[in-house]
Amino acid sequence: MFLHVILFTALYAITIHFLHKIRNLPPIPFPTLPIIGHLHLLKKPLYRSLSKIANQHGPLLLLHFGSRRVLVVSSPEAAEECFTKNDIVFANRPHLLAGKHVGYNYTSLAWASYGDHWRNLRRISSIEILSTNRLQLLSGIRSDEIRLLVQKLFKNQNQTVDMKSAFFELTLNVMMRMMARKRYYGDSVAEVEEAKSFEVGK
Repeated sequence: MFLHVILFTALYAITIHFLHKIRNLPPIPFPTLPIIGHLHLLKKPLYRSLSKIANQHGPLLLLHFGSRRVLVVSSPEAAEECFTKNDIVFANRPHLLAGKHVGYNYTSLAWASYGDHWRNLRRISSIEILSTNRLQLLSGIRSDEIRLLVQKLFKNQNQTVDMKSAFFELTLNVMMRMMARKRYYGDSVAEVEEAKSFEVGK
């Protein structure tokens, strides 16, 4: 049984390797394992693992992370080619489960595919949320949330504070107050049950 697994893995890796050569795709590290792909090559810190792989295979390579293919770009020239000359080709977001369930079936600004719908959402957000005039009108919200965070830090000055979570809550509260006039984190939460549901679903 163990021998069959080894033979299958070797055959799979060799097949993937030659298929990439036939399709004229970027270099791919060998071997590509079934199910996990190249995840076995990634160690902490991640940037060093990717740098080591890039030094071996070049500034442009293709990795398999499970069932997904990931293009790794590690040189200024290749990055310019991808994001300046061929930016529209790389403009779409990957279709992940989060985009389907949280992004309203890939229709929100963060998950929508590049096209007329995405451009319309971007135009609306630029005019209604991110314009200079709108940001000035909403500056009070940002100031208020920062004040509440400073008060919380002062109150808990003798305790260890997770600043990553604190800044996450600050950002979410600012965003939610700008869009829905509601706070979902902290002491001054109006809709407690709704806030709890939001925290469970985050």
